[in-house]
Amino acid sequence: MMFAWLWVVFTIIAAFFQTLRNAMQRELTTTLGTVGATHVRFLFGFPFALIFLLGLIVGTDVPLPRPGWAFWPWVIDGAVAQIAATATMLMAMGERSFVVTIAYIKTEPIQVAIFGLIFLGDAVSLPLMTAIIVATAGVLIMSIPHPSLPRTRGREGWGMVGGVKPTLIGLFSGGLFALSAIGYRGAILDLHLKNFVMAATFTLVVGLVMQAAVLSLYLWLRQPAVMTAIAKSWKRSLFAGFMGALASQFWFLAFALTTAASVRTLALIEVLFAQLVARYAFGQKTTKREVIGMLFVVAGVVLLILEH
Repeated sequence: MMFAWLWVVFTIIAAFFQTLRNAMQRELTTTLGTVGATHVRFLFGFPFALIFLLGLIVGTDVPLPRPGWAFWPWVIDGAVAQIAATATMLMAMGERSFVVTIAYIKTEPIQVAIFGLIFLGDAVSLPLMTAIIVATAGVLIMSIPHPSLPRTRGREGWGMVGGVKPTLIGLFSGGLFALSAIGYRGAILDLHLKNFVMAATFTLVVGLVMQAAVLSLYLWLRQPAVMTAIAKSWKRSLFAGFMGALASQFWFLAFALTTAASVRTLALIEVLFAQLVARYAFGQKTTKREVIGMLFVVAGVVLLILEH
């Protein structure tokens, strides 16, 4: 029982740091491109994850786990899906506002609940599904375009500036993030450790090392100039990597304690954090629809916490 509410604290902290990381990565896309900005979170994140793991080993008597064969498909799914999800997220951010992009991506909880039930057997209760629907409705309301904004017609058809393309990219990114969450939770559970901190931290390190290695190899072979640009932007990249590693550490701790559906639904509060970043960092104003949407998100989060 002593850990019953820790997942709530971990998720809120993770959502806050992830918002900061997303904002930094959004700025890095202008100089590094989508793939380069995606790689930053992994390349500059895994050294910090290793420090977390080293600190855990030194500070406790918990030995490193010995993962079985089933651990690897789970963690590979989590790592690969997260790379693709991050790349598509940054693509969407380049074509829509920061808050709206986050709104599209945060339609993922419903997909997480479905995937979790299918692949992990995580039960979805009626109160939990209600909370997911209410909170997801909030982000959908926030994504409704304001009628006063200009409309264009292009190959994507009639719609808001940028067409339906960023919408589809954002929704697809949400689905990939859902698969990644399920993969990482499956890997954590497969370790069968009593110490959930070690299970989460070890899985994080394995995932980040895989991601850093795969993307580094790809860029060295296909886009070496991007690796050079990343090296030149190391100061800003270091901050994004640290924020990413810190956010992931708390995400994984939450996954170790409760279902991915619960974690990703509570994670919708990131929309509120994103609103603050959009207002104060990017100068984007808050509309009435966004306020209503945020109220729905808050209501869904409250229902979720009461359900637990």
